[in-house]
Amino acid sequence: MTDEVRPAVDTELVTRLVAAQFPAWAHLPVRAVPAQGNDNRTFRLGEDLVVRLPSVTGYVAAVAKEDRVLPRLAGALPVAVPEPVASGAPGQGYPFPWSVRRWLPGVTADEDPALDRSALAEDLAAALVALRRIPTDDGPVAGQHSFFRGAHPRAYDGEVREALRTLRGRDGVGNDSSIDVDACAAVWAEAMATGISGPPVWFHGDVGVGNLLTVDGRLSALIDFGTCGVGDPACDLVIAWTFLGPAERRLFADTVDLPTSTWRLARGWALWKALITVTGAERDTAYDRYHRAIQERTIRAVLADPVAG
Repeated sequence: MTDEVRPAVDTELVTRLVAAQFPAWAHLPVRAVPAQGNDNRTFRLGEDLVVRLPSVTGYVAAVAKEDRVLPRLAGALPVAVPEPVASGAPGQGYPFPWSVRRWLPGVTADEDPALDRSALAEDLAAALVALRRIPTDDGPVAGQHSFFRGAHPRAYDGEVREALRTLRGRDGVGNDSSIDVDACAAVWAEAMATGISGPPVWFHGDVGVGNLLTVDGRLSALIDFGTCGVGDPACDLVIAWTFLGPAERRLFADTVDLPTSTWRLARGWALWKALITVTGAERDTAYDRYHRAIQERTIRAVLADPVAG
């Protein structure tokens, strides 16, 4: 997927797509959202709507999945989720289906100067508990569509082993301290030896700060359900190390109320993403340096604090 050429998407293309397929909205201004994600390109459409266009083929299936599951999830969560409004078809040189959603106010959690981090930990955990309680009938079972979130992290065993081999060939990673490769290998081995406990439940699949919206310092919405499904919820716990501090992790763990075995798998999920990021292609952009630094800190947090493990 990383080698696939991404279609060029800009405000002019989105304006043409909207005018051709939804002429009632043709008069609405289109403007790019400043903080763009990896899976989709996102544009405001007027004041009340947002257009999301998959960046590569692998994210296309999420359009129809979200159209189907978001109305089912919306009323069952204590926070808002995106509301499907319309779905567009390929056109104007853009090759994929795309979606129109209701715009949700707020800023991402990491951009909110008034953020109450302790409240975020508890509010997010409560939202995930509510998500787990939703009936799973006909829900999309974890698999390729969720990039195996919701399944066992052994799907990425080969990638992690390769990353560990790469790290063993280095003196260290990061500017301030090296990564304990043996400790990483031990945590990964523990995850590989741990089975999934409990019945399948709904999971979000991408609980990162960019998908948490806050208003006045409190969690207001959970967005981007493109990797959601029904399976094991361990993947949704990774934010405990990527964003929350030690005290906030405890609040999160106490409220989310999942067993030790699930946290062992969660540590595996956290290590997988962190390890493949810090050992990935060395690109010296500000974006890449920023995300490598986050994942280096994540590795150290995972090794230092197993939370419920």
